[in-house]
Amino acid sequence: MLAAGCATSPAPTWSAPSDDPTGPTAASSPADATPTPGASSTPGATPTAESPGPEGTDQPGPTATPGRDRLPHVFPVRARKVDYHPTHSGYPGTDIFADCGEPFVAVTDGTIGEVSRRDRYDKRGPQGPYNGGLSVSVLGDDGVRYYGSHLTEIAEGIEPGVRVRAGQRLGTVGRTGNANNVCHLHFGISPPCPGEDGWWIRRGVVWPAPYLDSWRKGGNRAPAAEVAAWHRRNGCPAKPPGR
Repeated sequence: MLAAGCATSPAPTWSAPSDDPTGPTAASSPADATPTPGASSTPGATPTAESPGPEGTDQPGPTATPGRDRLPHVFPVRARKVDYHPTHSGYPGTDIFADCGEPFVAVTDGTIGEVSRRDRYDKRGPQGPYNGGLSVSVLGDDGVRYYGSHLTEIAEGIEPGVRVRAGQRLGTVGRTGNANNVCHLHFGISPPCPGEDGWWIRRGVVWPAPYLDSWRKGGNRAPAAEVAAWHRRNGCPAKPPGR
């Protein structure tokens, strides 16, 4: 299943996840539920020609709640046959390989941020802004944004500002954008950076593999501390690296 997707470097060999000593076992994923609309969205910065973004505007980061370090975290693809790269070409992210149509679910409780329901990628056009094709991000109650792209479809009712729960279906694995005709989910972890950021942050800034290793085994390793540390060091970069 480790075929070439949006990553262009040779696929490293994946090894079985190690035991996770960092957190309690997460609760089982809840059944799909009809989301209830949250607060009205706060518009972010208007995308420029250099940094166009999804149709849905980014939402403000959710308010921290007591015990957010104990929020459940679940693996983002609900399928029996699934595997992923521990690394990615060029920047921190992960390609999770599963059959097209398998459910992509919310990693934790939170609010829908960006939603892109149109595949605007063109290999003759700019490389970066539209690479994800159909995509959804969740701004977790843990202060982390979880992004999934290359989707076949986005679930009904998934719109910016809607509340979701860990394990709730957001869409299905696909091959839109620059997925190179390979069914997979591009998964990224980043800070929200409301109204300031672009695709170069949304695609991922910390390596997801240690957390995926935990969640796949039912663990609850949380990326909030690592993401917050990255944000303190880097802020919200106004341009992609190298530009």
